[in-house]
Amino acid sequence: MTVDNLSQLLKEKLTSSFGKSLEEATTKEVFQSICLIMKDSIHPNWQMTQQTYDENESKQVYYFSMEFLLGRMIETNLLNMGLLDVYKETLTSLEFNPEEVFKEEHDAGLGNGGLGRLAACFLDSLASLQLPGYGMGIRYKYGLFQQKVVNGYQVELPDYWLEDEYMWETKRNDKAIEVRFGGTVETTTINGELHFQHHDYERVLAIPYDVPIVGYDNSTVNTLRLWSAESTTNHFHFHSSRGHDYYHYLDYKRSIEKISEFLYPDDSYYEGKILRLKQQYFLVSAGLQSIMQKYKKRNKPLQELSKHVVIQINDTHPSLVVPELMRILLDDERLGWDEAWAITQETVAYTNHTTLSEALEKWPEDMIETLFPRLYQIIYEINERFCKMLWFDYPELREKIPEMAILAYGQIHMAHLAMVGSFSINGVAKLHTSILKDRVMKPFHIVYPDRFNNKTNGITHRRWLLNANPGLAHIITEAIGTDWIKKPEQLVSILPYATDPAFQDLVARVKHENKQNLATYIKQHYNLTIDDEAIVDVHIKRLHGYKRQLLNLFHIIHLYNTCLENPSIKMTPRIFIFGAKAAPGYTFAKQVIKLTNAVAEKINHHPTVSKHLKVLFLENYQVTLAEKIIPAADVSEQISTASKEASGTGNMKLMMNGALTIGTQDGANVEIGEYVGNDNIFTFGITSEEVFQYQMRGDYRARDYYNDDRRLRNVMDLLVNQHFSGDDVDFKDIFYSLLYNNDEYFVLRDFDSYLSSQQRVDQCYQNQRDWLQKSIVNIGHSGAFSSDRTIREYAEEIWKIQPTTVPTHPIL
Repeated sequence: MTVDNLSQLLKEKLTSSFGKSLEEATTKEVFQSICLIMKDSIHPNWQMTQQTYDENESKQVYYFSMEFLLGRMIETNLLNMGLLDVYKETLTSLEFNPEEVFKEEHDAGLGNGGLGRLAACFLDSLASLQLPGYGMGIRYKYGLFQQKVVNGYQVELPDYWLEDEYMWETKRNDKAIEVRFGGTVETTTINGELHFQHHDYERVLAIPYDVPIVGYDNSTVNTLRLWSAESTTNHFHFHSSRGHDYYHYLDYKRSIEKISEFLYPDDSYYEGKILRLKQQYFLVSAGLQSIMQKYKKRNKPLQELSKHVVIQINDTHPSLVVPELMRILLDDERLGWDEAWAITQETVAYTNHTTLSEALEKWPEDMIETLFPRLYQIIYEINERFCKMLWFDYPELREKIPEMAILAYGQIHMAHLAMVGSFSINGVAKLHTSILKDRVMKPFHIVYPDRFNNKTNGITHRRWLLNANPGLAHIITEAIGTDWIKKPEQLVSILPYATDPAFQDLVARVKHENKQNLATYIKQHYNLTIDDEAIVDVHIKRLHGYKRQLLNLFHIIHLYNTCLENPSIKMTPRIFIFGAKAAPGYTFAKQVIKLTNAVAEKINHHPTVSKHLKVLFLENYQVTLAEKIIPAADVSEQISTASKEASGTGNMKLMMNGALTIGTQDGANVEIGEYVGNDNIFTFGITSEEVFQYQMRGDYRARDYYNDDRRLRNVMDLLVNQHFSGDDVDFKDIFYSLLYNNDEYFVLRDFDSYLSSQQRVDQCYQNQRDWLQKSIVNIGHSGAFSSDRTIREYAEEIWKIQPTTVPTHPIL
């Protein structure tokens, strides 16, 4: 592909699709024309990939996830196709700004945080490693929400990311699936066999929209299948004598479409719980039915399903995979219980992403029974058999049966269902997996010791280094060649350059350019001028108490107090950048956002303090914004309460771009520290074992830390004396949650240690040679945290799938 070829193709596509010349075309029309040209190249390889898998009878993994946080696909697809540079050059030659053209693509509203971004990285790695893999998700019409900050408060607006056509998807009406809710189950005996008939159920049509996932420098194009809940008049009975049925139909249509309307509906009320449960079953049932239809076309015995198919549950949300697969095998395929159960357990694998009790989903028994009457019967039977097995085979666990049961005290425990029905249970960092085995899920580990394993998370270096930070990628390639792009573990080859002043200067120049780009963005969007020589300190992740954005704020307020006490103080300038969304019903998290903005308002407009400090909350944090922030970052805030963060992936992205981690001994921070060494990471805070000891003994007293540390007391008192707000009640809830609810996430306990670690950060940054050496060491070891490594481990140790080479199809 040359610039001349592409220019001609673009002109022809504009004419054929929009009836416009290049001179008349809008930026959006140019973007859409580029996508159409790319699809002409992608679709033949897409078809060939599926054909090759079928011909080779390749074993395939189906990755079920409620989130796929894709970000913009145009640059990733062009990069993987080897066409990014020529497209940029062509657009520039035609007097279009490539960045402005690419910005016409909205971030797909299919995820919220690390869980969804991990799933997207995994899809990229599957295709790039030529592994047969399918994503299964929901095509949310509105995604989570668009976050606006008004008077310091988070305001949620609909994120209608589908307002413009999503250029990458293809609707597959011929692959529609019927999903059933509610109704009753009639049990009959025919020729001595039980039969279950489902009556009076609500029909929902699941329409798949397929998105191609392009592999890097190969012909593999895998599929992300997104299901949309839609209605048709065929599923509603009109009676001409009843004119009001038209309005009944509208109500019916609306109730159906709500299922795939919003990501994570608020489940703090009954209707929200119903909707969230419906979403989970909708994904599971549509996905499994489509898998079984495809498998049966191979004319293979059902007993061999696990030799050809593996179903990976991404966190507890899709746990209904277990009883739904049983339903299909029992009712549709007429297998016996023992045979169906053996197939299910051999086919399903489960990834746990959290130790937080509120995230290990539990649903009311009566709600499950009402929504999914047949699944409820199956879950009840699974639970009965499991509990009997425990009673007879594990007498030492008899007292634990109530807390291990799938169904107990009117609640159905989804994580228990997933563990009992899976052949593999994996954590996502070494520490996290140890906590699962030794504490949170210890009884299950006793019963199923061979099922538990670790797969430390990873990120795709193609997006987060090669594409997001091309300047850094270029100097790495100049130093060590291009092999690292396909084998990211070879980034260690830059370690000998860590002490090379010339290479350090190149890294410093790239970082400075990235800071200037970020500063320009901030000036344009927030009218705030920042010093591009300042430390860029970044805290970007979901807003939650355990992630402790509040601890970061307390350090900032302490620095603010220090500057007020000593106006002539010498301090390395620092800008603190926050990016996060709080769940709409999570009041505490929304108060932290308000406090962040109040502190920013006070500091950024102070005549002397603002010379040293700036604070900025960037609204509507998403993948595209992360791609601007991360390459410019110097400090990576990974300060979750030890034992609470399963892994983290933001820590890996920032590390890969040369930021140094300040973090607790939590999640993958521990493994980052093992790779880079204690001299190249700033670790602080109590350990996970100390957290467990506090919780077991119940002897933590937050007020003691408030009383004993004047610095901490001065910080906290500003929350309740109207210093940051004209209303003295604005931040009282934060104050009282720490002192009267005893500081659930040990913010006060870690305050002193965190301040000491931050002082080490400041001192180290003043010695730029030392800082750059540490930065390069982090970059060099970041290849170990590539999602390519993670996916290879899944493929070899859990899924047992092999790479499949797809014949090359010429790129148009």
